[in-house]
Amino acid sequence: MTKIDIISGFLGAGKTTFIKKLLEEAIAGEQVVLIENEFGEIGIDGGFLKDSGIEIREMNSGCICCSLVGDFGKSLEEVLTKYQPDRVIIEPSGVGKLSDVMKAVRDVAANLDVTLNSAVTVVDASKCKMYMKNFGEFFNNQVAYAGTIILSRTDVVDAKKADAAVKMLREANPKAVIVTTPVAQLTGAQLLEIIEKPDTMEEELMKEALEAFEESHEHHHHHDGECGCGHDHEHDHGHDHHHHDHDEECGCEHDHDHDHHHHDHDHGDSCGCGHDHHHHHADEVFSSWGMENVQPIAREELEKILDELAYGADFGDVLRSKGMVPGADGQWFYFDLVPEEYEIRTGNPDYTGKVCVIGANLKEEELEKAFSRS
Repeated sequence: MTKIDIISGFLGAGKTTFIKKLLEEAIAGEQVVLIENEFGEIGIDGGFLKDSGIEIREMNSGCICCSLVGDFGKSLEEVLTKYQPDRVIIEPSGVGKLSDVMKAVRDVAANLDVTLNSAVTVVDASKCKMYMKNFGEFFNNQVAYAGTIILSRTDVVDAKKADAAVKMLREANPKAVIVTTPVAQLTGAQLLEIIEKPDTMEEELMKEALEAFEESHEHHHHHDGECGCGHDHEHDHGHDHHHHDHDEECGCEHDHDHDHHHHDHDHGDSCGCGHDHHHHHADEVFSSWGMENVQPIAREELEKILDELAYGADFGDVLRSKGMVPGADGQWFYFDLVPEEYEIRTGNPDYTGKVCVIGANLKEEELEKAFSRS
């Protein structure tokens, strides 16, 4: 099975830097064919490719988007048949539609043993707004169909501008993973994992919270009939709720309110569900709130927030929380939290600063304010 990765993006966005990092650090041991199709841009250095033993197939004579039905499909089939590579990386023209390239790959996959492994779009944070306005159809197509969006130049643009870019991208694509950490700070292996595997943080937290709820619920109902989620609840909530299927994968396979997102879920009277306690569903018991592209925060500030999440009630009834956030001094902090307990550890940079909170009656505005301060 040959994996096919499409790395798209407008000219100068940083596609070449991203591809070279993958080739050098993540897939150096694989047989790789790179299909380039640039429109007036010099591609990856041929000398580097020869030294790496990577085959290169250039299609500079014509834009992929102009020859998708015939020439490109034939060229891809020829490459696959001739080289039988482990992986093909397609770098389409910056003015091509990602959806068209994806369709061409799927058409070829109908006849050959290949799979569309990933669709990545690299976006220059400093030009996102301008491109979205001036090149709507082409630019928005590349954003809308991407499984992963690499936001480049985040280390040189103003933080507010980068945050605004994330909001625009999230509005155009509610599901993609958006990488805001500079590519230079991530390893090739990290980048490969990001584009190949979905982020399931929220799904995993929901599962943990539900299991804890079930266990505590049964224990309390056997004794005094109380709720069992570990907090004092008043069960006369009159909220308007919408349901969300948490079989979807997080990272961001769900609806976002731009750079922060929330999911409200019904929890009825008394125990918080209203039916057989052995058949709870997360979307009937809890709400979830999350934020991405969290800006750097000092450890002492993070500890204050986590103290309140774990021991207080200012943010609602919090059952689980997890996150990875950049520190003010360049470190990254990873935290895990359950009621009355949390831990913080330091680690390597992750693809973006991100927080997820699971609980009941979550105070979303307060959560947003807390994690928005630097």
